[in-house]
Amino acid sequence: MSKRESSKYKLDRRMGENIWGRPKSPVNRREYGPGQHGQRRKSKLSDFGVQLRAKQKLKGYYGDISEKQFRKIYDEANRMKGDTPENLIGLLEQRLDAIVYRAKFVATIFAARQFVNHGHVTVNGKRVNIGSYRCKPGDVIEVREKSKQLAIVMEATQLAERDVPEYVEADHNKMAATFVRIPNLSDVPYPVVMEPNLVVEFYSR
Repeated sequence: MSKRESSKYKLDRRMGENIWGRPKSPVNRREYGPGQHGQRRKSKLSDFGVQLRAKQKLKGYYGDISEKQFRKIYDEANRMKGDTPENLIGLLEQRLDAIVYRAKFVATIFAARQFVNHGHVTVNGKRVNIGSYRCKPGDVIEVREKSKQLAIVMEATQLAERDVPEYVEADHNKMAATFVRIPNLSDVPYPVVMEPNLVVEFYSR
C-alpha cells in the first residue's frame, strides 16, 4: 500500500468515520483508531479537542492540505464579507482538484490532485497543473484529449457511490465540467457531518 493510501485510511480510522464514503474504508470493518492503543475506551474530548478534530477532518477531506495552506485559506475566508464558515467551504470547493473530484473524473480527492499535477486537465482551454488553482463560476474544466481513455478516468465515471452535485455540470461523454456557482455548506455532499464553525472557533482562540 502506498504512503498516500495508508495515510488516507489512517485518517478515516483516527476520526472513526468514513470521511469520503468509500466502500473500501477500514472504518467499515474496524471502528477503532489505528495503532496498538486504538481499541482503548475513548475519553471525552475537550472543547479544544473537538475543534482540532473538526479542523483535521475538513483539512483531511480535501486531500490532507498542509497546515500552512489551510490556515491561509481560513484567513482569506475570515477577511471576506459574510459568514466565515460558509466562505471557508466555498473557497475549498473552488479548488481545481476538488472540482475534478466532484465531477467524477477520478475516484478520490488524492487522485484528483495527482491527476491535475500530471497535466491531464485544462481550465477554459488552458492546461493547469496546480491542484489549489481557484476556479470561478462559469469556468470549464476538461480532461485533455489524450487523457480521456485512461483507466482511472473510465472507472471513476462509472462509480455509483456518489453523485455529481448541482453546482457542477458534468458531461462524461465530453469529459468536461462547468463550475456553475460557489456552493453553500448545505449544497456540498459530504458523507459525514463537517463543522466549519468549529474550525473558525479553533483559529479564533
